[in-house]
Amino acid sequence: MLDSMEFDDGLDDDPSSFRSPPPPDDRLWRHPTEVLRPKRSVGERLWLVASISGMVGALLATGLVAIAGGFDRGGTERVVERQEVPIQTVSSPSGQSVEDIAQRVRPAITQILVEGKQGDSSGSGVIFRSDGYVLTNFHVIDGADGVKVVCDNGTERTGQVIGSDPDSDVAVVKIDGGPYPVASLGSAAGLRVGQSAIAIGSPLGLAGGPSVTVGVVSALHRRLDTKSGPPLLDMIQTDAPISPGSSGGALLDAGGAVIGLTTAVATADGAQGLGFATPIDVARSSAEQLIADGRVVHVWLGIEGTDVDPQTAQDMAIDGGALVGRVVDGSPAQKGGLQVRDVIVGVDGQPVKTMGALVVALRTRRPGSAVSLNVRRGKDEKRMTVTLIERPANP
Repeated sequence: MLDSMEFDDGLDDDPSSFRSPPPPDDRLWRHPTEVLRPKRSVGERLWLVASISGMVGALLATGLVAIAGGFDRGGTERVVERQEVPIQTVSSPSGQSVEDIAQRVRPAITQILVEGKQGDSSGSGVIFRSDGYVLTNFHVIDGADGVKVVCDNGTERTGQVIGSDPDSDVAVVKIDGGPYPVASLGSAAGLRVGQSAIAIGSPLGLAGGPSVTVGVVSALHRRLDTKSGPPLLDMIQTDAPISPGSSGGALLDAGGAVIGLTTAVATADGAQGLGFATPIDVARSSAEQLIADGRVVHVWLGIEGTDVDPQTAQDMAIDGGALVGRVVDGSPAQKGGLQVRDVIVGVDGQPVKTMGALVVALRTRRPGSAVSLNVRRGKDEKRMTVTLIERPANP
């Protein structure tokens, strides 16, 4: 084709001026025709086409909306709104090597296969008791007619859903047999932004055991307003890559202790992923109640409200708080003396800066617990004692 085209490139076109290039082994470069490419089988090519088509379709369908951690097969994915893109930091965990942590923890990470009326799906789970109790997300097993748990060694077990809690997005699945290897549960209470984080899960329903990714804790106390179910509160944000199918997996600290359940991932323009994990303290509390009683009991204060706005906070000389917009008749809040326009700034001496923080502070309490509230009413500060009760079916 080039023989029929004429153009002047400003170079000497005398054939005698051209030299043959040296042999490939004597060069630092290769022409594409000199690079051997292994031929793919028909099945591999079809798989690649299907995968790429699925990715493109997902991007076109979601735009700037984030997709969460469950993998395909049933619409059980948690969807979160787009969050701001964090500064990406590349770091290696201190303490033990990632390799050592992965070898120790991977046997406790499972793949969860779900069969349901809406289709099949897959997620991840964390074995936290040697007698076969597995932590995962509620949205992974939501609507399940049947559950299979695939262990790290490839063994497949039938799973029984012990219970689930949509508010915390936590569920517990039981498998027979054992003893099983378990993951050590730590705490998210002392986390600091920038510290190392390791994510282990079973993305994309792939066989061959869990995957390991490394990053940092990017932010704390995130609130995620989801398109299905209640908002997720007090979430850990990480830049450790979390792929669909990793929901219910483990987020670890540099020592290999579980600090969160990987729950959701948001994307910005389909490029950068923000991962979010449920603090393990919340997940463990919910799991213990599910095992003991089959349900999670939530306490009730009996108010509705929002975050205090910056101008009001400035006028009241406070850093933030939960502004009371409504007090339910006969509720613990009314009996304790709370009024509309009060601003709750502390619970049992611990500061509260948002309505979400108030919910989180009360989440670990039990019905019958008496809590001390620090309240600003105008420029006056009051301390009130309120006895919490179980949240009614229609609060």
